[in-house]
Amino acid sequence: MSEFLLRRVAAGDKAAVGEVVASFGGLVWSLARRLSPTPADAEDAVQEIFLDVWKSSGRFDPAQGSEKLFIAMIARRRLIDRLRRFRGEPERADTEALDVLAFADPGVSGERAVDALHAARAVGSLKPDQQKVIALAVLHGLTHSEIAERTGLPLGTVKTQMRRGLIELRTRMGLDGTAEDPVAGRAP
Repeated sequence: MSEFLLRRVAAGDKAAVGEVVASFGGLVWSLARRLSPTPADAEDAVQEIFLDVWKSSGRFDPAQGSEKLFIAMIARRRLIDRLRRFRGEPERADTEALDVLAFADPGVSGERAVDALHAARAVGSLKPDQQKVIALAVLHGLTHSEIAERTGLPLGTVKTQMRRGLIELRTRMGLDGTAEDPVAGRAP
C-alpha cells in the first residue's frame, strides 16, 4: 500500500477512497463493534469514521505517523464522541482499547495490543479456578500434572477447569465460529 494513499484521497482520487476502506475497514469495524451497543450502531460509526477520514485526509502527514495511526486516531475521537453522546462521559474501561492502539507503534503491533487487552479482559471474567489453571499453563508453562501438584487440585479437576476455561474464552472472544460477519451482519 502506498504511503500516499490518504494524499490521493485528499486530491479527489475515488479509487483511493475504496483502497482506504478495503485496507482499514477491518480495523475500524473491530474498534467500532467493540465500543458500540449493536451491530447497526457500529455500522453507523464506521460510516462516520470514514467520512471523517475523507474530510481530514488533507491533514495527513507521514512525518507524524502512519496512515493506520492517523485513521485509528480519527476512529478513536469519533467513537469517544459517540459514547459521550449516547451514554454521557465514557468510562475509562470503554476507551482503553482505543488508547492502547493510539499510542502503539504503527503497524500490526497496535492491533495486537488491542487483541491482548481483549484477551486479558476475557481471562479476567472467568471463574477464579479457571483463571488460575490457565495462567499457570500459559504464563508459567506448567503441564496439567505440575498444575495439579502446585495447586493441590486433582488432575482431573485441573483438566476440566482448563477445558471449560478455554471453551469459555473462545466463546467470549468470538473464536468459536459464532462471531458476526461484519459485512453480512450475520454468523459466517
